Amino acid sequence: MSSSRPLVSIIIVDYKRNNPYLKESLKAIDQQTYTHFEIILVTDYPVNLTHPKLKKKSYGHYVGPAQKRDAGAKLARGSILSFLDDDAYPSPGWLQAIVDNFADPKVAAVGGPGVTPPDSSWDKQASGWASASPLGSGSYTYRFLPGKKRLVDDYPSMNLSVRKSDFNKVKGFDSHYYPGEDTKLCLDLTHKLGKVIVYEPKALVYHHRRSLLIPHLKQNGNYGLHRGFFARVLPKTSLRPLYFLPSLMALGLIFLLFSPLYTHPLLALVTQIGHTLLGFYIAALCLNALWILNRSRQPLQAFLSLPVIFLTHFWYGLRFLQGFLFTRKLSR
Repeated sequence: MSSSRPLVSIIIVDYKRNNPYLKESLKAIDQQTYTHFEIILVTDYPVNLTHPKLKKKSYGHYVGPAQKRDAGAKLARGSILSFLDDDAYPSPGWLQAIVDNFADPKVAAVGGPGVTPPDSSWDKQASGWASASPLGSGSYTYRFLPGKKRLVDDYPSMNLSVRKSDFNKVKGFDSHYYPGEDTKLCLDLTHKLGKVIVYEPKALVYHHRRSLLIPHLKQNGNYGLHRGFFARVLPKTSLRPLYFLPSLMALGLIFLLFSPLYTHPLLALVTQIGHTLLGFYIAALCLNALWILNRSRQPLQAFLSLPVIFLTHFWYGLRFLQGFLFTRKLSR
């Protein structure tokens, strides 16, 4: 990379009508310490927004998010493509932290945390803590709260920047894998090109969450569906024991619901083991609630985490099994 400042193309894909978050995002982009950028907005509906660095393109519903991101990349003049969700806005040092990492030619992409905005409503904060807590996301809490800088092999496109030359080499996002085209892109960057993806905690954005309870469960169920599908078709990054745990929990609960009907000694023993494991899980939920209380200083969020995380695990687990066992193709 040359010593001159690289141009960054910030690409936002928006499918909402009258999205209230776009102005917030543009305002935050204007406050960046790194100023050599352009903004590309690809939408379902025409958007009445103006900005000196903004390019707009409207497609309509017949084109999915992956195709819209690829279209934004084709319009981009920058050597770095920074993909940002339409309900997220960056912190002031976001772009500078991203650009610094691309000084290393081995780096193909940089991802950063998506933190729940501090002024979010109580229910959206509860949705955020369900993901940001240890029991909510296991070893992936760094995606929702700043963690240690590290190399990763999979990262969501809500806050993902990619070197344009590498993006073009792998032919961009694969729309056949939506939702989850970002997982396929990361797999191609790391395994086909042999490059690395950096998690940079300083590349922080604020990412609005879904409301409780149906929107939250619907979103997480979709995550489970596509991860289950990928565990079968893209095992290099998705066939991991951690992803199967919610499914084992869901199946175990269903088994225990019918435990009064079991008379066989072996099934009775399995039921006893199941009750013991359930006790450990409930204890883990309580410890996780204490962790949330310590981090948030909000007793309500600690209390809400008990049912929210339980239901999230159960629904994610069922949808994961659907994706792993029955889904032959993900719809666009």
